[in-house]
Amino acid sequence: MQAYQNKPPALSTSTLSVAPMMECTDRHFRFLLRLISRRTRLYTEMVTANALVHSARAGRDPMRFLAHHADEHPVALQLGGSDPTLMAEAAVMGAKAGFDEINLNIGCPSDRVTTGKFGAYLMAEPDLVATCVRAIREALSKVGSAIPVTVKTRIGIDDQDSDAFLDDFVGRVTHAGCDTFIIHARKAILAGLSPKENREIPPLKYARAYKLKRDFPKLTVILNGGVKTLAEVPQHLAHLDGLMIGRAAYDAPYAFFADADRVIFGETHDTPSENEIALAYLDYAERELATGTRLHLITRHAMGLFTGRPGARAWRRALSEVNGAGSPHAALNNLHTLIALNNSSPVIDKSDTLAA
Repeated sequence: MQAYQNKPPALSTSTLSVAPMMECTDRHFRFLLRLISRRTRLYTEMVTANALVHSARAGRDPMRFLAHHADEHPVALQLGGSDPTLMAEAAVMGAKAGFDEINLNIGCPSDRVTTGKFGAYLMAEPDLVATCVRAIREALSKVGSAIPVTVKTRIGIDDQDSDAFLDDFVGRVTHAGCDTFIIHARKAILAGLSPKENREIPPLKYARAYKLKRDFPKLTVILNGGVKTLAEVPQHLAHLDGLMIGRAAYDAPYAFFADADRVIFGETHDTPSENEIALAYLDYAERELATGTRLHLITRHAMGLFTGRPGARAWRRALSEVNGAGSPHAALNNLHTLIALNNSSPVIDKSDTLAA
C-alpha cells in the first residue's frame, strides 16, 4: 500500500482531529496516522515561538521544528508563547513551511507555563492572548496567507473556572479574529498537579463545552478530553462542531481511526488492514533510514498499531527489541517476517491479544 499522494479536501477536517501531544505527535507518528485516515486533521507537538524564531535567527535550520511529509495534510502547527512579535514571526514561518492552520497553546498545565508565560497560564490574560491572535493574523495577511488561527484552551484554571470566566476569555479572543476554539473540558490546576495528573484528576465537564457553543453559536467549538472510542464521537457532535482525540489516538491508532473516514466523513474507500498499514510504515521507515533517521524514533510510535488485535504482543515485543538488533535493516527484516507470519496465521491464541 502506498501513502496517500493527494492533499485531501479541507472541508470539515476539523470534525475529527488528533491532539498535539509532546513526544508523541511528531512527523513520524503523524505519517502513521495519515496511513490510517485520510481526513482526520493532525497537529504537531507544541513548538515554542521563542525556540523556532531564535533558531532561525541564529542560522540554524528551523525545519527541525517544521518538517512534515506532504501526505500529512491537513496538518496544523501548534505554537506556544506569549510575545506577540515572536508568535507572529513563528506563525509566518509555519505558513511558509506549508501548514494548514496555526494553533495557539493556551491549555498546557506544565509547571513551566508560569515562568515561560504560555499555556494554560494565559487564560488569566485574555487580552494578551487576543493581542497575539491579532498580531499573527496581521502578519499572515501581509505574506498573503489566509490559514486560520485557532486556540486550544481549558474550561478554566485553578479557582477561575466559572461559565462567566470562560465566556469572557472566549469573547475577548474572538474580537481579535479567532473563530475556532478547541476546549479541553477540564480546568487546569497550575499548582500541585503534574501535566499527567491534570489530564486525569480535574473532572471532565462536557456540558461546559456544550454551553459555550450555545453561547457562541457562530464559533467553531471542538471538544477535547476523555473520548476513548470512535463510537462516542457522534453523541458529542450532536452538540459541537468537532472532536479532538488525545491519548486514545496514540495508544490505539488503528482501533480508533480505521473506520473514521467512513463513519465520520462519509468516505467509501476501503480501509487498509493493520498488516497493510504496518508494511507501508516499514517502507517509510526504510526511506527515513536512508536520510539518517534512527529507526527507534520511527518504530516507537507503532507500539499501539495492533492494540486489541491478534499479534499485538508479538508486535510490541519485536518493536521493543529494535535497538538491540544487529542493524536497523536486520530489525526491519524481522518486522517484515513477523507481519508475514501474521498474514499466514490469522488465528492466534487469545493470550497474544492486547485488550483495547
